Amino acid sequence: MTNDFASIKEADVMLVIGSNTTEAHPVIGSWIKENRQNGKKLIVCDPRKIELAKYADVYLRQRSGSDVALLNGLMHVIIAEGLYDKTFVEERTENFEALKTLVAAYNPERVSEITGIAPEDIVNAARLYAKGPNSAIFYTMGITQHTTGTDNVRSVANLAMLCGHLGRPGTGVNPLRGQNNVQGACDMGCLPNVLPGYAKVADPAVREKAKSLWGVELPLSPGKSLVKMLEAAGEGELKGLFVMGENPMVSDADTNHVRHALEALDFLVVQDIFLTETAQLADVVFPAACWAEKDGTFTNTMRAVQRVRKAVNAPGEARADWEILVSLARKCGADWNFSSASEIFDDLARFVPSYAGMSYTRLEQGAICWPCPNTEHPGTPILHSAKFARPNGKGFFSPCEWKAPHEWPDEEYPFLASTGRLLYHYHTRSMTGRSATEKFVDELHIEINPVDAEQLAIREGELLCVSSRRGEVRGKAKITEKVPPKMVFVPFHFGETPANALTAAAIDPTSETPAFKISAVRVQKG
Repeated sequence: MTNDFASIKEADVMLVIGSNTTEAHPVIGSWIKENRQNGKKLIVCDPRKIELAKYADVYLRQRSGSDVALLNGLMHVIIAEGLYDKTFVEERTENFEALKTLVAAYNPERVSEITGIAPEDIVNAARLYAKGPNSAIFYTMGITQHTTGTDNVRSVANLAMLCGHLGRPGTGVNPLRGQNNVQGACDMGCLPNVLPGYAKVADPAVREKAKSLWGVELPLSPGKSLVKMLEAAGEGELKGLFVMGENPMVSDADTNHVRHALEALDFLVVQDIFLTETAQLADVVFPAACWAEKDGTFTNTMRAVQRVRKAVNAPGEARADWEILVSLARKCGADWNFSSASEIFDDLARFVPSYAGMSYTRLEQGAICWPCPNTEHPGTPILHSAKFARPNGKGFFSPCEWKAPHEWPDEEYPFLASTGRLLYHYHTRSMTGRSATEKFVDELHIEINPVDAEQLAIREGELLCVSSRRGEVRGKAKITEKVPPKMVFVPFHFGETPANALTAAAIDPTSETPAFKISAVRVQKG
């Protein structure tokens, strides 16, 4: 997030796109609702009529996969009516003319044909967001999990820059992280092309810095993303895999392909707190300590680095992740002498400029938002206040043409399926499936529109079979107008009936994120 949590209460207009906030991020969702009830304005863009749609001043029900067209349409109106922040655009951005030229073709009538939204609603939303005076955007995986996910994110950034809604309280582009330390994992280099601090593996200066600090020669080329790793495993190119705190047998696209890939490995190691569906396929399982059983830090969605303190001892032979990794590294011949999580953090702070001013001593006094470049720096709750991170300090408009999704309903598969989360379950249910929340939703329910239910003679609670070109899944019908006609929503939490049996391994070419939100399917009585 470019902004902190306190900033939400200062937003005059909140634009939520591709985020079922009240279920996937319920605390932030409650703040958005509270702000709306205090008289602030809300725009909601989502193919499903999520809870926040009930509170929206403008609800835009775009067709899944049409986000770039919708965002271009909003920018068309804003530029055509002179509502954009001319001073901000002139002083703090580049490439505006290219954006202006591209979005000129996305008038409300054309965008209506692509998205299914009435032209007047597009105009109203554009005016409301642009006029603010402080407007904030919130998005999640409804934006990113498409083959055009990177273009979706670029278009969101274009909209915010166009209106100058960045760098001050109540504004910002705010991607909401789905788990408690996703931001921290990315910051620490858990991506195939970067080291901690998003330092590019291929950058000679970065490689020299790593060598001077750690005495290692880094590979010249980036590694593989998870999608590419599984692809390589399935083809016999990748022989071994180490999986930590991840359950790809439930969470990854094309479940049948994932099983084939994991079973094709010569050696699979899983490090987790429970024996997940993936761990059950492993040759070796390392029992890991959970969050309350270890010391460390989490970096949350607003970039706040927070201390996590051990509260209880781990059961049995379970150990903290860093202890397992250090022991393994020593067995492999590495001279790793860390004796605490604090020492590891200090080592990383020497390498990562945005963490350089942090230490466990400082974090004991409270969370600090990166970047925090030195020990006198208070941290940075709001990014881009004076300049952007590019070398010249200016934001760059990246105009994006709308592209059709990788597949679309046809005569053989006439429905569109989208996957997502429920309030009562967390990710692959390895934890919530063992908790009291299990009693609220203990099996898969598939949302279907009343019009389609009537045509298929399906009653509430009857078994549905949803099938794609890759697999099928069965669950009980939940008849609801949350989904539009010819669309079904399939929660992905249930390992025994994995929604990702339906999804394709199609990916965004830049981020290599799978397109979980678009699957052409057939729906029948079970």
